[in-house]
Amino acid sequence: MTGDNPLQTSYTQMTEKTVAAPTKAPPRLTTLILLSAISVLPVNMILPSLPKIAAAFHADYALVNLSIGGYTIVTALIEIVAGAISDRYGRRPVALIAVSLFIVASAGCAFAPNIGVFLVFRAMQASIGACFSVALVVVKETSGDRGAASRLGYVSMGWAIAPMVGPMFGGLLDELFGWRAIFVVLAILGAAVLALSIRELRETSTRASRSHANYLASYTQLLSSARFWAYTLCMACSMGTLYIFLGGAPLALGQSLGGSSATLGFYMGMVPAGFILGSYLAGRYASRNALSIILIVARLFTCVGLLVGLALARSGITHVLAFFGPSMFIGIGNGLTMPAANTGVLSVRPDLAGTAAGLSAAMRLAGGALMGSIAGLFLAQSGTIHALLVMMLISASLALFAAFYAAFLDWRTSKPVS
Repeated sequence: MTGDNPLQTSYTQMTEKTVAAPTKAPPRLTTLILLSAISVLPVNMILPSLPKIAAAFHADYALVNLSIGGYTIVTALIEIVAGAISDRYGRRPVALIAVSLFIVASAGCAFAPNIGVFLVFRAMQASIGACFSVALVVVKETSGDRGAASRLGYVSMGWAIAPMVGPMFGGLLDELFGWRAIFVVLAILGAAVLALSIRELRETSTRASRSHANYLASYTQLLSSARFWAYTLCMACSMGTLYIFLGGAPLALGQSLGGSSATLGFYMGMVPAGFILGSYLAGRYASRNALSIILIVARLFTCVGLLVGLALARSGITHVLAFFGPSMFIGIGNGLTMPAANTGVLSVRPDLAGTAAGLSAAMRLAGGALMGSIAGLFLAQSGTIHALLVMMLISASLALFAAFYAAFLDWRTSKPVS
């Protein structure tokens, strides 16, 4: 891995001017928010219906559960491939094809006769994941760095709200009309987004700016950039903090809440609510401040919040809000981090913005899940609030170090060449 030298920076700046000059008017922010939201809505919308799906197909629950875990894996792979394809052939065709496949796949899931067919179409549904990377790149190509971070803050709000309401919405549909209605509604939503995208989504990359390098070379160029690694590792460790919380909170506090899943879910919802608040703050203030400042402040928010939580735990305060209150800063910090860090990733090589978005998203997902799994091994041995807070603080501190490193690299590459 090498740093970004002044010559590469000069090339990046010249390329960015070419790429950032769209040939047509940019789509409305509402369209990009919907593209982002529908890319994550199907992930957990079927969670309440998994037992009924297993019963309907007379299938083992573990097999049906592949519709969640397998979906996530396929999504990561699609993001890597779709991002690179969008660099070569454009953003608009990738988004339209992804949404079209999603509509067909959703209908296939709704009318699947057996578990095998259902899982095949469920995997096809993951094609919608490409729309998240496309939305990020379109924002970057129609805005400057600070403007992109601001708009991505609002896009991230949609990205956060969708998985929050997904299980509730899915459970309601299942209760009223049966689990197959969930996929019928997803197909209808997909058709609406497709119609809106055909009308609103214009191509933002010019033919001259599109990459014609082979895909392996594109990945190699990005992975040799220290800035790409710094921003991506910051996001991965930030997501790792969240995954540690999601996996550890039920273990550490489940019994103290009387075993009530509803109460636990309510308090755990404070973190996604914090993410929405952080994303709103990014949308409101990112355009006025440097990306490095936003990123460092975001990571300090999380670290300070967790330190307060650890201090309260060590002082013997056992009220549930003494843990969940400080944990809310995980969401606030991540909500501020993602728009700024994604903007930084996309600016490493603007001519490879799609490839960078997809590769970074996959690495963020895999890295966060890995950190959550490693922490889970330790928490299984000592599932205390102290241990959980320490694990989250370690992950958050790694994200802070990555943010400082990214800021240093940005400062170094912005220095004029003497």
